[in-house]
Amino acid sequence: MEKIVKRIQKRRRFAEDFKRQIVKDFESGRHSVYDLSRLHKISFQLIYLWIYKYSTVNKKGYRVVEMKESSQSKVQALKFRVKELERIIGQKQIAIDYLEKMIELAEDEFEIPIKKNSDTLQSNGTNNTQTK
Repeated sequence: MEKIVKRIQKRRRFAEDFKRQIVKDFESGRHSVYDLSRLHKISFQLIYLWIYKYSTVNKKGYRVVEMKESSQSKVQALKFRVKELERIIGQKQIAIDYLEKMIELAEDEFEIPIKKNSDTLQSNGTNNTQTK
């Protein structure tokens, strides 16, 4: 005789006060849906259902978009990075202008063309280039 083993599914039931507290925590900005999901071991889909059901701000049919502090800090970090890169570009441009001026002064002083002329033939690698 074989044993018939049935798996009993555990289904948790949550009190309405608990659901409202979860929604209140989300709306106050203390926790994100993801944080609440990890904290209480509840699926984030269920939390979104509670938000649409009990929230006075977020209604069904409208997408809930979370702006976390981490997102704001990422934006600030990216703005800082842009300013830093602009500063570096400015320094490089000053260095380029300085070097171009030095080449110009050296050409005037020694009367030797230092800049590559556009009519100069390109090198073929190891082969000798032909002169004009």
